[in-house]
Amino acid sequence: MNDETDATGATPLPGDPPRGSGDEHSFDGTPSSDGAERADDTTGAEHADDATGAEHADGDTGAEHADDATGADEVGAASDAGTESSFFAFVRKHRAPLAVVGGVVALALAGTAALFAGSATVADPTAAAAPTPSETPTPTPEARPVPTAAPVSRIRTCSVADRAADARLANLQAQVLNAKTGEVLFDRGGATASRTASVMKVLTSAAALSVLGPDHRAATTVVKGSEPGSVVLVGGGDVTLSRTPSGDETAYPGAAHLDELAAQVQDAWAADPANPPITKLVLDASYFGGDEWQPSWDLVERDDGYMSNITALMVDGDRDDPYSNTSRRSDDPIGRAGQAFADELGGIATIERGTAPAGAQQLGQVLSPTVAELVDKALVVSDNTVAEMLARLVAIETGSGNTFAAINAGVLEGLAGYGVDTAGIAVVDGSGLSDDNAVPPAYLTRLFVKINAREGQLGHLLDSLPVAGERGSLAYDDRFWGDNAVADGRVIAKTGWINTGYTLAGVIRAEDGTDLTFAIYALGDVSDDAKTAIDTLATGFYLCGDNLSNR
Repeated sequence: MNDETDATGATPLPGDPPRGSGDEHSFDGTPSSDGAERADDTTGAEHADDATGAEHADGDTGAEHADDATGADEVGAASDAGTESSFFAFVRKHRAPLAVVGGVVALALAGTAALFAGSATVADPTAAAAPTPSETPTPTPEARPVPTAAPVSRIRTCSVADRAADARLANLQAQVLNAKTGEVLFDRGGATASRTASVMKVLTSAAALSVLGPDHRAATTVVKGSEPGSVVLVGGGDVTLSRTPSGDETAYPGAAHLDELAAQVQDAWAADPANPPITKLVLDASYFGGDEWQPSWDLVERDDGYMSNITALMVDGDRDDPYSNTSRRSDDPIGRAGQAFADELGGIATIERGTAPAGAQQLGQVLSPTVAELVDKALVVSDNTVAEMLARLVAIETGSGNTFAAINAGVLEGLAGYGVDTAGIAVVDGSGLSDDNAVPPAYLTRLFVKINAREGQLGHLLDSLPVAGERGSLAYDDRFWGDNAVADGRVIAKTGWINTGYTLAGVIRAEDGTDLTFAIYALGDVSDDAKTAIDTLATGFYLCGDNLSNR
């Protein structure tokens, strides 16, 4: 069951616990056992500066030592012999004190060598070695660069390990990034592509904004038929088209209405006195091809009111109740739409399936809400049918095809422009209802960096996401309640729910002012209380911020 729910949040799904019930997980903010470790922002560049200083300290060359030796050549041989004799006599007389002084000097030299060696990642094994006696002059050593230290990663001490170990999360996959630096702060299987549930709608929406643009609208058109007295209703993929009276607001705000379209047709038809009465209606739904129902979907989703058959011609998302987000769907959305339009036209004796003749005269046209408005509907209450509409329109626009099989290529092409690697992603549908979809959490965290920065048209997506305690599917009584309410207004994310998993992915405005991007998958044998466990983990991310530990 995909998480399609009422926009007001007033009606939770059956079986949802009331706000304030269930297990609560407190957060004491206690650092991990490594609390004695100091949080250190020192970078590799700073160490490189230190190492450079060492390089300058060793900058004396062998040539300078050679100059000193040249001055000694000017002294006569006799003087050399006398000096040598006096020197050895002095050493024999003061042997013990000289031994002490020599030891002190050796220790000082060894300490200096150790100091310089410690400033590099790998110590130079020749730095402290004594020169080997030789009969020949010592060659001038070449200057060598001093190894610089590897960058020192900041030590973070705020652990969410207890929250991540919650059994209600079943098989957990998760990742958290610092949205500004791109640093991975927390990772549990983030590189593994897995089913996303309704979080897939984020990818579908991002692709639609890229390929179609936020202002694109789908058209439903009526043209003159090839037979006298016939008209053709041509579906253009608008699943929001409504059979309700104009002025009524259905589950789809801003939807076009069939009565308006029928009025246009009647006016255009009456403008030609040679036209006979309209008695035949042809339904053209050929804009979408292939199966109407994705084979991996459970038919219970249709009966329970979460998903319709996907056709290019339908009304009100094929709901029995056009005003309710969750309402049973039929097995013939095209027929329902055709009958509703025939009722508006009046006098129709025959309704049949077919295609519009090429170059036929247009008699009327109405337009869907914009893509930006459809993205909002798909995300804020997780409308599955709208998500499938967007995915199919993307596939058609990219030239990938007009069937379920074309969605993968179309959506991936739409995502390519964002510059995030899509390797390993499989897009089976636009809504996330299929268990066969596969997206790594790591892809989502990186895409959400782009979304958070409002790159391209992605600001529309960011503004359409549910918000904890405030908007959409994160404002229901069973989300971010109890201690987790501290994150209300700070978690901006898409929810996901199918029988084999719960998911949440988006942006967190952390308590310390850091923007985080995150994705959490709780997969496997899960129950409804996995939502609370996910919210508890996300709240831990919020409280830790940039001090979040990966332990």
